[in-house]
Amino acid sequence: MLKIEALAYIVAETRDREKWRVFGERMLGMQAVATDDGLGLKMDARDFRILVVDGDADRYFASGWQLPDGSALDVTIAELRGAGIEVTPGDAALAASRKVERIAFFTDPAGNRHELVCGDTGGSTPFVSPIGVHGFKTGAQGMGHTVLPAIPFEPTLKLFHDTLGMGLSDVFNFKPAPDAPNIRIYFLHAASGRHHSLALAEMPNPAGCVHVMVEVDRLTDVGRAYDRLKAEGVKLMATLGEHENDRMTSFYMMTPGNFALEYGYGGISVEPGVWETTQTSQVSIWGHDFSVGFQ
Repeated sequence: MLKIEALAYIVAETRDREKWRVFGERMLGMQAVATDDGLGLKMDARDFRILVVDGDADRYFASGWQLPDGSALDVTIAELRGAGIEVTPGDAALAASRKVERIAFFTDPAGNRHELVCGDTGGSTPFVSPIGVHGFKTGAQGMGHTVLPAIPFEPTLKLFHDTLGMGLSDVFNFKPAPDAPNIRIYFLHAASGRHHSLALAEMPNPAGCVHVMVEVDRLTDVGRAYDRLKAEGVKLMATLGEHENDRMTSFYMMTPGNFALEYGYGGISVEPGVWETTQTSQVSIWGHDFSVGFQ
């Protein structure tokens, strides 16, 4: 039974909160809010979906996974421990920082930190974009998705697919060049049915994340963000395009955390337990030139 509902939030470390505030408000159209230990970027009624905390580097720190209640959290902790994964209950200070009732955290075989949470203790102030973005697709499907480096691949996939029960939406064996080895990228869905809340990529990334995705309510807001990118001096990581597997129309940009962010519209949903795993043959139906990220 799928207990993880969605990606609730992500946490990034920074040496300069102001860069994230400017990026979040002027590029992404989110609301920047001060927190007790950092900066939050607000996308909906929750206090934040991206939490930025002070650190010694500019990088991705953690993925926060929503569970329905304390019972589901207890069962999930037990299952992880049964699979040989060390799980640490978070204290009251950590729960308060994340605006949740309860929290526990663990590290997957690839070294990625994950936080399991239940109970939102934050406010419910409506989202109002400072630059007029209509809104983001969140709700039951969470903040979007995250793509994490997964080396070693097999034990990391087994943890999320077999132990945690996330469904396998799509598999992609990526060859960056004709004579290059395959890079496996597997896309997994949670209970709420976003095509994928997590993807595991068989590649290293020193920033701790390949990319995160946020989805707006209107295609127009993707186009307007694409126009803003040059004006704000943000590095383009992939041109506008439409993905084959989740049909997301999007582009990619670099964040102040040294990982990419996909800004998109129109991703499909899946029905957990019914959806049959697909196999992607190409990254995108059109567009998405990733070579610009290396220029």
